[in-house]
Amino acid sequence: MTADQNPDSPPNPYRMLGRSGAVVFAQALGTMTFGAEADESTSHAILDAYVAGGGNFLDTADVYSSGRSEEILGTWLAANPTEAAQLVLATKARFPMGAGPNDLGTSRRHLRTALEDSLRRLGVEHIDLYQMHAWDALTPLEETLRFLDDAVRAGKIGYYGFSNFTGWQLTKAVMLAERHGWAMPVTLQPQYNLLVRGIEHEIVPAALDAGIGLLPWSPLGGGWLSGKYQRDVPPTGTTRLGENPERGLEAWKQRNASERTWRVIDAVREIAEAHGVSPSQAALAWLGAQPAVTSVILGARSVEQLQDNMAAVALQLDAAELERLTEVSAPPADDYPYGAPGREQRHRKISGGR
Repeated sequence: MTADQNPDSPPNPYRMLGRSGAVVFAQALGTMTFGAEADESTSHAILDAYVAGGGNFLDTADVYSSGRSEEILGTWLAANPTEAAQLVLATKARFPMGAGPNDLGTSRRHLRTALEDSLRRLGVEHIDLYQMHAWDALTPLEETLRFLDDAVRAGKIGYYGFSNFTGWQLTKAVMLAERHGWAMPVTLQPQYNLLVRGIEHEIVPAALDAGIGLLPWSPLGGGWLSGKYQRDVPPTGTTRLGENPERGLEAWKQRNASERTWRVIDAVREIAEAHGVSPSQAALAWLGAQPAVTSVILGARSVEQLQDNMAAVALQLDAAELERLTEVSAPPADDYPYGAPGREQRHRKISGGR
C-alpha cells in the first residue's frame, strides 16, 4: 500500500504481469469450460460478464475442447473489437493436437505449427502471453526457449511463460534465457489453493527469486472450497464431482477422508459468514493475497458463478483471518529443510546470535 492510499478503500484489482510491463486484472478468466461444460452462447455471456466486471485477462489453451475453446473465444473477439483491443490474451501449447509423433511437445517443430494454429483459431495476429503447458523431457530446453525468443522478436507473441513446471525447471529456464540474452519468462501457472499448497516449498521461492508472476489454476480445489460439499455425503447433481465423483485430482473419496480438508472448509465457511460472502470469495481472497500471485484463474460454467467469484476482488481479509487460513491449511512437510527448523533458517533476522 502506498502512502496516498486509503486503507479503507477497496484493493486495486490490477497488477503487473510478472516481470513484464503489462497490466492485468487480479482474476483471469480461464476458458477450459468453453466448448465442453459451456456452449458457445453461454461462453459468450460469460465473456460479456467478465469484461463488464473490469476483467481484461483471458486464458485458454489449444488442447481445451480440442481447439474449440480458442475458436469460441475467437468469435467473441471478432464480434467485440473495441473490448478485444483492451484485453491481454493468453494461450498454451504442449499436449497432443494430432496423431503424429511431432504433434506434441515443446520442440520448434511442434510449437511452430501450434502457434500458427492458435493464431488462426483465435483470429488474431499476436498473442500476448504464450505458455508451455507442461515440461517436455525430450526436447532440449534451449530449443524451446530459442523458439519463444524468435516468436517474441517476430511479433507473434508478446511474452511467454510456463505451466506446471517444478521449481528447478523454472529456475533452469530463467538462467538459460538470461545466459543467452533471450527474452525472459514472465509467468508460471501452477495448481494452487488452500487444499494444495505444496508449491510453497520450492516453486513460490523460485518465482519470487526470478520475478515470475504466478497464475494459479484450480483456485477452489475443483469446487471443494466453494462450500458445496458436505462431510461424508457423496456429491450429486450438476457439479464436477456430482457428475464424476472420481474426477481427476479432486476425487471425492481421497479428499473426504482427509480431516485437513474439512478443517480448511470449516474455517473458510466461518470467515465467509463473518463477511456475509460466499465461501468461494473467502478462499479466493486468501489466494490472491499470497506472495508472487499475479492473477487467479477463474473457471465458470455460468454467469452467476463467475460474478460471485469476481466479487472476491473487493474482499479484504484481515491479518488474523489470513493467518488462520494459512495455519489450518498448512501443507504436510518433511521436518527438514521444509519444517520449522528450515523455516527459521530461511527467514532469520539480524541479531546478536545470528
